[in-house]
Amino acid sequence: MSTVLAAPAVKTWSWQGLSIRYQQIGTTGTPVLCIHGFGASSDHWRKNLPVYGEQYQAYAIDLLGFGLSDKPAPNDPLPYTFETWGQQILDFCREVIGQPAYLVANSIGCIVALQAAVDGPEWVKGVVMLNCSVRMLHERRRAEIPWHQRLSTPVVQNLLGYAPVGRFFFSRIAQRKVIRNLLSQAYHRPEAITDELVEAILTPALTTGAADVFLAFVRYSQGPLPEDLLPQAHCPVWIIWGQDDPWEPIAQGRTLANFPAVKAMEELAGVGHCPQDEAPELVNPLVLGWLAEAEAA
Repeated sequence: MSTVLAAPAVKTWSWQGLSIRYQQIGTTGTPVLCIHGFGASSDHWRKNLPVYGEQYQAYAIDLLGFGLSDKPAPNDPLPYTFETWGQQILDFCREVIGQPAYLVANSIGCIVALQAAVDGPEWVKGVVMLNCSVRMLHERRRAEIPWHQRLSTPVVQNLLGYAPVGRFFFSRIAQRKVIRNLLSQAYHRPEAITDELVEAILTPALTTGAADVFLAFVRYSQGPLPEDLLPQAHCPVWIIWGQDDPWEPIAQGRTLANFPAVKAMEELAGVGHCPQDEAPELVNPLVLGWLAEAEAA
């Protein structure tokens, strides 16, 4: 009979003079580091960390600019790019964990994980991607979206770049009702959208600097696409995809599964954009099974 583990310990790490929040549970086994998606935080792994911590050293981190990590102004001192976040993950593995880790990531966190695997392959043992962001608003994706979006996207991005407009727009989003509505688009199971989840998204959005980080990322249409990074990955990659994700089409996920680094892809029916939170009873056994196979090999 498995013992009930305590909640993860919440800690802070000083990275380049900035405060980074992370959570940790479990003291034995290979390290596993969970990386959240856009607008989320390490709290998005609250249904996964205690399970992973039974067999592994399990960590979840708040990326710079998100959660309760510091949110310095963009480019002061660092830009909010996948290269920056990839470096944050590698430095965390080096300075806090002290050994190579498996990275388990959701949405844009998957790009961060792949960037880390490419930039510091000696620190990344493997990557599990859950509904990887395919970055539909990337400038190189413009030809793939409807013509009216192709025309309107740069206009909207430029408008949001004007601080008073952008901050007003963000203030309209950072409200419980709006967040609940956005989650009801992203999640397929309504019962998974709890008050606890809404607060976990809202609380960081009300901290100093959150609006400027949000606006910087909304206007970030450059940087790597997953298909740029996957051919450069030398570690095993596994993919989980909620089939009812309205933001990251399953068809795009299937194309990513064709890269040689990808060892397996599992599709989850009736699950949306954040499978780790919406269907942990499906995700956790898959992740643990793949990691066990990789460790045995």
